Amino acid sequence: KMFITFKIKSSLAKNKIQLVEKWWWLTAGDDKLSARIAIASYHLNMTQTQTHHQPVLQPGSLRKVHHIAFNVKNIQASRYFYGTILGLHELTGEEVPSTLKDLVARGKVANFVTPDNTVIDLFSEPDLNPPDPNPKQAFTRANHLAFDINPHQFDEAVKVLQQNEIVIDHGPVTRPTGRGIYFYDPDGFIIEIRCDPLES
Repeated sequence: KMFITFKIKSSLAKNKIQLVEKWWWLTAGDDKLSARIAIASYHLNMTQTQTHHQPVLQPGSLRKVHHIAFNVKNIQASRYFYGTILGLHELTGEEVPSTLKDLVARGKVANFVTPDNTVIDLFSEPDLNPPDPNPKQAFTRANHLAFDINPHQFDEAVKVLQQNEIVIDHGPVTRPTGRGIYFYDPDGFIIEIRCDPLES
C-alpha cells in the first residue's frame, strides 16, 4: 500500500499556524481514482475551513473575458471552421496583436474576434492528440465554448451545421432559458450556439 500526505497550512487568529496532516491510503489497483477522491476531499476541506480574512478580488474587478486560446491540430481546418462556417472575423494586418505578428506570419497562430470583441486565439500544435479518440470522453477542465445568436437566426445556424456535416454532440434542445445545439470543432472541442427565448 501507498499513502499520500497533504500538509495543509491555515492562517488563524493572532498569526498562529495550524498544521494538519491527512493521509489517504491507496491500493495498487485504483491509485488514480483514489488520488482524485483524495484531492477532491482536500479541496472541499480547504473550502470549508478558509476564513474570510483571505485577500480576494472585489466583485466586478474582472470586467470581461479578454481572449480564449485553443491548441489545434490542423490550423487551416480550424481557420475554416471558425472563420467560414461560424463566420467569425479573422484578425489580419494591423489588427493582429504585436506579440503574435511573427507567429501569425509563420502560420503558427490565427486570431478571431466575436462581435462583442472577445478574441479567440488558435495555436498550431500539429503533433497534438487527445488522450482519448472518443470526443465524448472529456479530457480537459474546459467543458465547452458557447456563442450567443439572435433567436430568429437559430434555426438557420442549425441548418448551416448540418449542411457542412459538422458532428453534432446533442441538440437542438429547448429550455426555459432558450435553445441550444452542441457540436464539435475539428479538434473535438464542444462548441455551443445558443439563443434566448423568442419574445411572445
